[in-house]
Amino acid sequence: MPDQVQLNDFLEALAQSGNRARNAELREALGWEEAEYEAVKAELVARRYVVRGRGRSDSVALVGAEPAEQPASANGSNPSGNGRGRPAGRNGKGAAAESKDKSLESWIWDAACSIRGAKDAAKYKDYILPLIFTKRLCDVFDDELNRIAEQVGNRAKAFQLVQLDHKLVRFYLPLRPEDPEQPVWSVIRQLADRIGEGVTNQLRAIARENPRLQGIIDRVDFNATTHGQRDLDDDRLSNLIEAISNKRLGLKDVEADIIGKSYEYLIRKFAEGSGQSAGEFYTPPEAGEIISRVLQPEPGMEIYDPCCGSGGLLVKCEIAMEEKAGRGVAPLKLYGQEYVPETWAMANMNMIIHDLEGEIEIGDTFKNPKFRLGGGRLRTFDRVVANPMWNQDWFTDTDYDSDELGRFPAGAGFPGKQSADWGWIQHIAASLNERGRGAVVLDTGAASRGSGNAGTNKEKSVRQWFVEQDLIEAVLYMPENLFYNTTAPGIVVFLHKAKPAERQGRLLLVNASQVYEKGDPKNFIPAAGISCIADALIHWQEQDKFSRVVEREELARNDFNISPSRYIHTSDAATYRPIAEIVRELDAIEAEAREADRALREILGRLGV
Repeated sequence: MPDQVQLNDFLEALAQSGNRARNAELREALGWEEAEYEAVKAELVARRYVVRGRGRSDSVALVGAEPAEQPASANGSNPSGNGRGRPAGRNGKGAAAESKDKSLESWIWDAACSIRGAKDAAKYKDYILPLIFTKRLCDVFDDELNRIAEQVGNRAKAFQLVQLDHKLVRFYLPLRPEDPEQPVWSVIRQLADRIGEGVTNQLRAIARENPRLQGIIDRVDFNATTHGQRDLDDDRLSNLIEAISNKRLGLKDVEADIIGKSYEYLIRKFAEGSGQSAGEFYTPPEAGEIISRVLQPEPGMEIYDPCCGSGGLLVKCEIAMEEKAGRGVAPLKLYGQEYVPETWAMANMNMIIHDLEGEIEIGDTFKNPKFRLGGGRLRTFDRVVANPMWNQDWFTDTDYDSDELGRFPAGAGFPGKQSADWGWIQHIAASLNERGRGAVVLDTGAASRGSGNAGTNKEKSVRQWFVEQDLIEAVLYMPENLFYNTTAPGIVVFLHKAKPAERQGRLLLVNASQVYEKGDPKNFIPAAGISCIADALIHWQEQDKFSRVVEREELARNDFNISPSRYIHTSDAATYRPIAEIVRELDAIEAEAREADRALREILGRLGV
C-alpha cells in the first residue's frame, strides 16, 4: 500500500500541473515506474481525492477540478440568469463559469477569500458558511425539482407540486425565479440593489419554511452595521456571492462526504486564522480520527458530544463506522450540545451538509445538560466524545453540589474551581451506558496536577477515584503545537465502563509526543502515525519509548499521576516537562494554598481567634 509521502508527492505534482494532467506526463514528472504510479493513483481514487478522466481520456484530476457538462439552451448558448450579464446554466444543471482548474477545497477557500483575502477571511466565517450551505441547499433543491419535472413534464409544474406538498423534498425553498427553468440560486445571485437586505430576507424565508434550519441560517444579518458602517458592504457581498456561484454543489456534482470534507476544510482554515478562539469550534482532525478509530462505533449506536463545537468529532465517528462496516448499514444516531450560538449553528450546518441525522441542542451542558430521561436522570449513550475548553475556572463547589443528576458522586469529590477538566470527565462518565466507552481531550496537566504534592488536592482526589473505580482504559499524550488554541500538547483520556477482564486493574499509556511532522501554522500527525497510535490503543500494544501497560499499584505508588510522559521516556536524555505546564501547575498549587488559607481564617474567625 502506498505510504503518505507517495500520496502527498502525487497530489503536489498534480496541483503543480494545474490540478489536471495526462497520466504519462504526470508519471514522468514524478519519475516513477508505471506500477508505482498506478498503485498510488488507485489509492487516491479510492479515497476520492482524485478522479480518472472520463471515457477514454488518459488523464487524472483532483476532485472538483474535472470538467462539468454544460447543457446548452434552446438556441445553443447559456442564457444569463442574473440580470448582470453573468452566465448561468439552465435547470440548475450547469455550473456558471465553472472553476475547472481548482479542487473543491481550493475553490471553497478562494470563495471565502473573495471578501477581503485570506488574512481576514476568518473574521467573516459567520457570513461565508451560511451562504455556502445555502448554495448546497439550492442546488440539491434544483436536483429534486428536476427529478419531479421529469415525471410531470416541466419545472413550472414541479414548483407548484412542491409548494403544495413540502414533503416531496428534504428542504423546501421558497425561492422561485421568474423563469422556472433558471436555477433557484439565481434568485440570490440576481440581487443587484440592497443586496445585504435581500440575502438576509431570503435566508430568513428559507428558515421559516424549515423549522430545522431556524436559528441556523437566519441568525446572521447581512445588512448589519457597526457605528453606522456596514460590517460587510454590498460590493464585497456581491463578490462573495459571485465566487460561490462558480461551482455547482448538487447531488450529482458533489457527494455528501466530499462536500462535507471540503466544508470541514473551510472550518479548519478559519481555525488557522482565529487564534485562541479556534479551540471553541475546532478539534484537529488527527485527534478526531484517532478517537473515532479507537472507540470503534458500530452501526446504529448512539454517540454524544457534550461540547460539540462544529460537530467534527461526531462526523469523524460516522466516517470511522462507515469505513469499517461499509455503506448501507444503519447510521449512527448523533447527539451534541454547544454553548456558543454561532458555533451551534455551524455544527448543525456541518451535520446537514454531511447528510447526517443529528440532534444538536444549544445551552450550557455543565449547568443544564439537555439530554435527560425522566426522574432526574441523564440520558446515557454508547459512546461519548468531547474536547471541552481546557481549565475552565468559573465553576464552584456550589455548582457541583447543586447538581441533581448524579454526575458528581460523593466518593469522587469535586475537582475544585481552578480547573473543570475532571468535572467534564465526571459528566462524560455519567453519560455512558453500562457498556459505554468515551474519550475526552484535555490539557496535559489534568493527568498529573496534585500528584507528588504534600497534602490533598481536589483534582488528584477525583483522578484517584477514577483509577480505583477502574473506569480509565488508556491515556494518550499528544504532540505539541497540534491544537489551535495553544502550543501545549494535550492528552486524550479513554474511559470504558466494562473493561475486558484482561485489562482490569491496568492502564495503557501511550506517549506520542514525537509522532508528528512540522507544519504551518500547526504541526500534524501523518497518516502512518495516526494508524500506529490507533493500533497501539486498540490492541494494547507495548512498544519501547512509545507505549506501556501500567498496573494500578504502580499508579498508586506514583500518587496517581497518569501522564504517559511520567512512565515512558522518548529518549535516552532526561525528559523535561513543558514550562507552560509547570507554570500552570504552580498556579494551581498557589490557588489551592490561598483557598486553604481563606477557609482556615474563616474557621478561626468563627472561633473568635
